[in-house]
Amino acid sequence: MSLLKPFSKLPALNTANILLVESEEQFQQSLADALVNEAAVTVNVRLAKSLPLPMENEESRPRIDLVVFIINMTSEYSFKSAEASLKYLDPGYFLGKVCFLATNARNASVPTEFLDAVRKLAASLHCPLLFAEDQTPDGVANATERLLTILKVAAGLVPMTTALYVSSLTRCSVPPDIDQPSFD
Repeated sequence: MSLLKPFSKLPALNTANILLVESEEQFQQSLADALVNEAAVTVNVRLAKSLPLPMENEESRPRIDLVVFIINMTSEYSFKSAEASLKYLDPGYFLGKVCFLATNARNASVPTEFLDAVRKLAASLHCPLLFAEDQTPDGVANATERLLTILKVAAGLVPMTTALYVSSLTRCSVPPDIDQPSFD
């Protein structure tokens, strides 16, 4: 299996390609449908349960402008799957072309240690961490709007703005006292 590389192919005109990686596929399809309905630019959505991607259709696969790891906060398997998939990305993706999207963070059964682990992962890779409500249409619409903003920049469709610049403004930061007992 080879690494997924951000600059191995040429971009298409007024087209942005996004890869949604979610192990449980609960939120992935509704988010993909909402992203495709964007009218300003052509958005191609690719879905995957995990990385690496299969080798057999590598030649026909378009350049991936943004990789979004969707983590269900009520499932530790979702976090472990995203964490294991990271090693199949070229380091060039971590220059503004990777984003984490956490769902079900408001659930009372989510332990604070798990939330801290997701925040630490995003902060260690200098990637944005977005939170989304996946149970309502408004939550899906809000997540779509935020992802489209990052995607357009990552695809080079916003003049005078680079993905690295936006990533430095939106990346997850961990407060210095996160290693303390708890935020309670």
